[in-house]
Amino acid sequence: MADQSSILAVIILAVGVTVHFSLHKVEEGHAGVYYRGGALLPVISQPGFHMMVPLLTSYKSIQTTLQTDEVKNVPCGTSGGVLIYFERIEVVNKLEPNSVLDIVRNYTADYDKTLIFNKVHHELNQFCSAHSLHEVYIDLFDQIDENLKTALQRDLTEMAPGLQVQAVRVTKPKIPEAIRKNYELMEAEKSKLLIAAQHQKVVEKEAETARRKAIIEAEKEAQVAKIQYEQKIMEKESLQKIELIEDSIHKAKQTTKAEADFYHLKKQAEANKALLTREYLELKKLEALANNNKIYFGSDIPNMFIQAGDLTSKSVPAD
Repeated sequence: MADQSSILAVIILAVGVTVHFSLHKVEEGHAGVYYRGGALLPVISQPGFHMMVPLLTSYKSIQTTLQTDEVKNVPCGTSGGVLIYFERIEVVNKLEPNSVLDIVRNYTADYDKTLIFNKVHHELNQFCSAHSLHEVYIDLFDQIDENLKTALQRDLTEMAPGLQVQAVRVTKPKIPEAIRKNYELMEAEKSKLLIAAQHQKVVEKEAETARRKAIIEAEKEAQVAKIQYEQKIMEKESLQKIELIEDSIHKAKQTTKAEADFYHLKKQAEANKALLTREYLELKKLEALANNNKIYFGSDIPNMFIQAGDLTSKSVPAD
């Protein structure tokens, strides 16, 4: 019984060791690749638990989701001979699952060292050697990210299809302390110039605003004066027109009155002419004689009656 128990214990131990060395887990977002005798096997395992031949087979987990590779302390010499260091360059990349075997076969499981890290060093040194310190540190720094991404993707498309660069982030490089202080002084002077320029713009803007305000006020006053002048002219013209109308009315009244008086005199004259008949004059003479209380005889008769009679006989024709 003791021998059987020992054998059972050995078997259990052997099974446990076998399971321990053969059972493995592949995480989500990764793919498992296998080596046997140093040769890459043409199989890929998906996330989950898997078995392999212990001791003879080994595996590596390859990430197939977005990952960020950090390349640190990259030395870079400018065209002027100044050595600077990029402290950190982040390369966001993604490996397609169906390209895992080809890339691992050509560049090993640590493919990012060859395809990303070494390429970043190479491309940055190419860029720095073609530009001055001022261009790298100031003028062209904002273009380094995009230029580096374009260069990496161009080479990866040719060398490792299936590996895509999503983004590149480059931090400001470290430069010699003396040069950095000079840049700080230069930036301070630029800031002063910018402040002075902005202040000048504010003053000019205020002056321009005041000038425009004065112009607007002057134009307003001119327009008001013009309106008042036009109103006065209109008032004068209105008064003149009123006077002309009143004169016309007065003239019309005078004409009408004169015509009426003339018509009245004319009609009166016509009436008088119609009354001055011989019979009417005889009647008037007799009435005058009758109203006279004195009696005249012979040579005492006043000459006026005789002259009146003669005048009447001369002025009134016989019927």
